[in-house]
Amino acid sequence: MRRRWIADTFSTATGHPTHAALTGEQAQHLARVLRAQPGQIFDVVANGFLHRAEIASVSEAEVLFTLHEELEADAALPIHLLLAIFKFDHFEWGIEKATELGVAKITPILARRTEKHLGLASAKRAERWRRIALESSKQSRRTDIPEILDPTPLAAALQSETAPLRILLSETEQSVTLSAAFNEQRTTDNGQLALAIGPEGGWTPDEMSLFATHTWQPVTLGPRILRAETAAIAAIAIAAAHLG
Repeated sequence: MRRRWIADTFSTATGHPTHAALTGEQAQHLARVLRAQPGQIFDVVANGFLHRAEIASVSEAEVLFTLHEELEADAALPIHLLLAIFKFDHFEWGIEKATELGVAKITPILARRTEKHLGLASAKRAERWRRIALESSKQSRRTDIPEILDPTPLAAALQSETAPLRILLSETEQSVTLSAAFNEQRTTDNGQLALAIGPEGGWTPDEMSLFATHTWQPVTLGPRILRAETAAIAAIAIAAAHLG
């Protein structure tokens, strides 16, 4: 199995990438550690397309590829994960695993029970979270990188959400499971799903009312109390099975 890279830059002709380049740390790793040489073949993702690619030139500043035939690749799951911000080490593990499982987009949510110091520091962490998503995408051999939005207050995120199927994990819901919600609300529109996971301590009553106003379906994952990052991974896995 060939090693896969995600291009930092690419050039196009007739709308399709023809050349791609790795720069920065990726180029240094190829040049210094792997001692790449012109003529070697790798898989390279450019503009969301996976190609068989041949190295044209190598330096520590840039590794240039000529892109050959396009290869088959799996699409991202049509899932927008709204993940309330919690302890950064656990939150970042959640981003990593959500990326591996294939979500298309993640919005870090500033919830009422997000600890104040985490909320204040979150804006400066967004670029780190995008780097984590990039590295996880390469590790899991994705052909795309999930979009990681800037930290967003819950009300603004709900106002802008357009997915026809909107599911909220709720500690107060006891009867409707995630699988049941899929069976009852399966959409014939674009198949997009928004999935909201709360912070430590859960959503506040006023946040629950806000979700209800925007027609989100509260569901349960069962009787056990799960950490937020565990709940996110379990919910994405269940959703993936239903989305096919």
